[in-house]
Amino acid sequence: MTKRRLLPIGIQTFRKIREQNCYYVDKTPFIKALIDGGSHYFLSRPRRFGKSLFLDTLKELFEGSRALFEGLAICGEWDWSSRHPVLRLSFGGGNFREPGYLTTNLMAQLDALEREAGIESGYVTAPERFAHLLGALHEQTGQPVVVLVDEYDKPILDALDSPELARTNRDFLRGIYSVIKDRDAHIRFAFLTGVSKFSKVSLFSGLNNLKDITLDRRYSAICGYTDADLDTVFAPELPGLDRKDIQNWYNGYSWRGKSRVYNPFDILLLFDSREFKAHWFETGSPAFLVETLFQRRISSLALEDLAGADDLLSKFDVGSIGTEALLFQTGYLTIVEELNLGGEPFYKLGYPNREVRQSLNRSLLGHLVQDQTQQTANSLKLIQLLEANDFGGLKTLFHAFFASIPHQWYTNNHIAEYEGYYASVFYSYFAGLGLDITVEDSSNHGRLDMAVRFGGHVYLFEFKVVEMASEGAAMSQLKAKGYAEKYRALGEPIHLVAVEFSKVDRNLAAFEVERA
Repeated sequence: MTKRRLLPIGIQTFRKIREQNCYYVDKTPFIKALIDGGSHYFLSRPRRFGKSLFLDTLKELFEGSRALFEGLAICGEWDWSSRHPVLRLSFGGGNFREPGYLTTNLMAQLDALEREAGIESGYVTAPERFAHLLGALHEQTGQPVVVLVDEYDKPILDALDSPELARTNRDFLRGIYSVIKDRDAHIRFAFLTGVSKFSKVSLFSGLNNLKDITLDRRYSAICGYTDADLDTVFAPELPGLDRKDIQNWYNGYSWRGKSRVYNPFDILLLFDSREFKAHWFETGSPAFLVETLFQRRISSLALEDLAGADDLLSKFDVGSIGTEALLFQTGYLTIVEELNLGGEPFYKLGYPNREVRQSLNRSLLGHLVQDQTQQTANSLKLIQLLEANDFGGLKTLFHAFFASIPHQWYTNNHIAEYEGYYASVFYSYFAGLGLDITVEDSSNHGRLDMAVRFGGHVYLFEFKVVEMASEGAAMSQLKAKGYAEKYRALGEPIHLVAVEFSKVDRNLAAFEVERA
């Protein structure tokens, strides 16, 4: 068996990874393809997906650090006699929620770059300093410059809670990025990365030579690890870990490629801790995302069945962020199926894996409960009741939960008649436990709201919002549609669960269970 290496946890420097003999998944074939096929690129990927490391690899390649590439695919195919100056800007750190900080941050970066190159521009505005630096470096070295921009959008994303500041930051950055087009004669290669894909009109106006490879099949695995990477590069780390559990917990991200990929951060933390946990999710709070979903009345059940086209997935700008684009670009949903409608690609979205589904639904519940101790207690009780098939206890549990939600929450959100809200509570509790759930399951009779498989049993749920008294409509539909027939072949006990919610009481009006 191959000897174990150091896990590059938190290391975004290519040189350090190679010199310290860390595990490294060779991404240089993608680099070669990019350079052979063009010169100006943009890539969107969720946070902690290896974008910074990829940029640093580009930096070392163009600077001619041959020793670092020994044994990698590109080593024998690169002209090491040709070296290029590299300008790298990063907005990964800093407090961009503070007015004026973006200017201060960028000026400090330009100060450092000018000192390193021994160049003084004399300009006091950032675009002019950037433009002068490009021309001066080209003249100084005789080689066109490589421009790398990491976290290009973070100054905007950080300030989304303050739209005026977010727009100010966006407009400032637009002036910087326009320099890349205006000084194209001095640029050999440009690569910009970020989490989001802002519309070209709002941020990249004039930069029409920037090729977006976010959904290009050829580059779907440019960041992240594939199953093949785990089985080869990380083979020494696999003993003692269930391979199917690794796939279930962390695999599933898709950008239209044949292979789905893992978030590197998850895999490295798993191999280090040997524990299956929400490693990636716990590094960032989705507070803005959760609040947005509630404001837009997006049911958590609906997150399993969203869809979008190319233009919808890229609709992202201050004050105009499409729900599908927000969830897809930030990594909480991914492409689960691609359809062709009239010659145009159309994407069905869903959770990439157990980690995201479980963790996001816990966050959605936390927005309602606002008492983590009680939320944990409810979840533990739910598992115990399911194990015992105690349906009376389940009814009591959910009745108590809805009763505990403050009256002002409904008043402020005008959501009391919204069926998706009530159903979301059920779904999020089950999904937050990592159970096997299917929503809007289609049969030749219709679409079932939710199916849950647990402990050798199948639970088929139908949800209805009614007036104050039970109408029996949910159970009638479960029986009439014959949803249970699809599950007979499993040979497991099937339970029909009809749940009705009262608009007036804002709680359960009925909770009926029958064996199918």
